[in-house]
Amino acid sequence: MKRALITGITGQDGAYLAKMLLEKGYEVYGLVARRSNCNYWRLNYLGIEHEVELIYGDVTDQPSLITALHKAKPDEVYNLAAQSFVATSWEQPVLTSKVTALGVLNMLEALRMTNSGIRFYQASTSEMFGLIKEEIQCENTPFHPRSPYGVSKLYGHWISVNYRESFGMYTCNGILFNHESPLRGIEFVTRKVTDGVARIKHEWQKELRLGNIDAKRDWGYAGDYVEAMWLMLQQDVPEDFVIATGRTTSVRDMCKIAFEHVGLNYKDYVVIDPKFYRPAEVDILIGNPTKAREKLKWTAKTTLEELIVMMVEADLERVANEKKK
Repeated sequence: MKRALITGITGQDGAYLAKMLLEKGYEVYGLVARRSNCNYWRLNYLGIEHEVELIYGDVTDQPSLITALHKAKPDEVYNLAAQSFVATSWEQPVLTSKVTALGVLNMLEALRMTNSGIRFYQASTSEMFGLIKEEIQCENTPFHPRSPYGVSKLYGHWISVNYRESFGMYTCNGILFNHESPLRGIEFVTRKVTDGVARIKHEWQKELRLGNIDAKRDWGYAGDYVEAMWLMLQQDVPEDFVIATGRTTSVRDMCKIAFEHVGLNYKDYVVIDPKFYRPAEVDILIGNPTKAREKLKWTAKTTLEELIVMMVEADLERVANEKKK
C-alpha cells in the first residue's frame, strides 16, 4: 500500500486528490494548519473526512513539516498548500510569498533532510505566464507573472526544478490552468458566478457584480486535473507538464452559459464594478496540453459547459437548503 501526504488537503484540489488516491488504495495523510475554525467541508462533501489522517502543520514552519514526514512516511508528497487567491496577493503580498513561495522551499528542504527519495509534486499555475509571450502556452513558454501570487508560484516552480537538478530529487511541476468544481471557493469568479446565478434564481439576490468579464481563461474540471498530478509521479523520469483543455473562454461567455441554464439572460443581472478590476490584468490564457496527452496519456474529460452546469446545479441545491433553514 502506497502512502501519500497532501498539503492543502482541505482545499478543492486536495479533497479531490485525496478521494482519488483512496480509491487507488493509498493510505492518505493530510497536512492542515491549526486554526480557530477548521474547515473540512470539502472532505465531508466527498464523504472522505474520516478516511484520511490529518496532521497539524504548516508549510511556513519547517519543523512541523519534518514531523509530518516522520509520521506519514509517504512515498509521495503533493504540495497544494498556498495562498491561492490572486486578488488577496496584492493585499497581503508578504504572506503570499511566505506561504506560496518559501513554503515550497521549506518542504523541499524537509524532504532532503528526511528522505530525498520521496517523490514530490508542486502545484504550479498558468498565472506564471501572465503577460503572455506566445498565443498558446506550453512548458517552454517564457514566464511573465502579473501578480504577487504569480511571482510567488514562479519561485516555487523554479526551486523545485533546482532541487531536481541539484540533488537528483524526483520533483515535478504541474502547470495547471484554471480548474473549477462545486468545491471551488466562493471568492473565485466561476463559483461567484454559479452561486450568484443560484441566488438570483431563488430570488435571494438581484444582481451579480463582476470586474473584467472580457478576460479569457482555459477552464477545466478539478476532478479531471488531479489525475494528471498523480500520473506525473508515476513516470520513470520527473518532468514538468502543462495541464489544460486547450480551449479559452471569456468570463462573459461563462456567465452566459450559467444564466442560460436556469432560463435567464446574464445581461439583465451582471453589473460591472471597477473595484473588482486587478491592478495588472492577465487578459488571456490558453494551454497546450500536447505533452501531457502524449507522455501521460491524459486529456480533460469534462467540457466547460458540463462543468458550469455541474456547478450551477450544486449551488442551486445549496441555496435551496439554506432557504429551508
